[in-house]
Amino acid sequence: MQGVKITGKAGGTKPGFWMDGGIHAREWIAPATVLYMMTQLLELYGSDEAVTALVDAYDIYVLPVFNVDGYTYTWTGNRMWRKTRSPSPGSSCIGADPNRNFAFHWGEIGASADPCDETYRGAAAFSEIEVKQVADFIQGNGDIVAYLNIHSYSQLWLIPWGYTDAQTRDYALQMDLSKKATDALTMVHGTRYVYGPTYYTVYPTSGGSRDWTYGALNMVHSYGIELRDTGEYGFLLPADQIVPTGEETFAALRVAMQYI
Repeated sequence: MQGVKITGKAGGTKPGFWMDGGIHAREWIAPATVLYMMTQLLELYGSDEAVTALVDAYDIYVLPVFNVDGYTYTWTGNRMWRKTRSPSPGSSCIGADPNRNFAFHWGEIGASADPCDETYRGAAAFSEIEVKQVADFIQGNGDIVAYLNIHSYSQLWLIPWGYTDAQTRDYALQMDLSKKATDALTMVHGTRYVYGPTYYTVYPTSGGSRDWTYGALNMVHSYGIELRDTGEYGFLLPADQIVPTGEETFAALRVAMQYI
């Protein structure tokens, strides 16, 4: 797994901001968008006053491809593969859903115990090496204060919780940031996003990354994004939509980082 740390000139301890893409292998627009935003942060540093201030204010951790083996398999075997590529003891089926494998309300609603299902939770919490490595890194860097997990598709901005219909204690704050970020996104190309708790806005799910960062690590600003589109192309989004998707999502990222 390869990631990037971006940091500016400001000295001393700085808050960390984490973003990742490609936790589900077939969601190709997610790694492309993460790479686009990483490039913008690097190339605009020193020439764009607002971007320079953000890079100076944070240590920014970028993991473009979370599910590395699964993503590779979408290029070499099955374009629509979702899970990891780990063997499942006692089953001929391969892989687990890494976004059902985190150790917070693991194995509850929206997570399957069947290794052949696309939402298979894994043999145990953190059974998937990719999930364990990311969790260890984030836990080992106590300066990280924000987590952004990027998916496709459906045009959604998601807050915790996924495992319950209860509101988080920081619901109003999380919804306010979500509104401001999605408003900024819409201003770029007119793309409209819906925002809200995962449980209601997409579907109930447990063992997810943003529930873990919020519930286990008390990371108030834990969000997920489901990028373009709303179903016309789905996971097979045309390449000519990569840059527009990156442009609008970067606008939302800037607002989110400024808000935090």
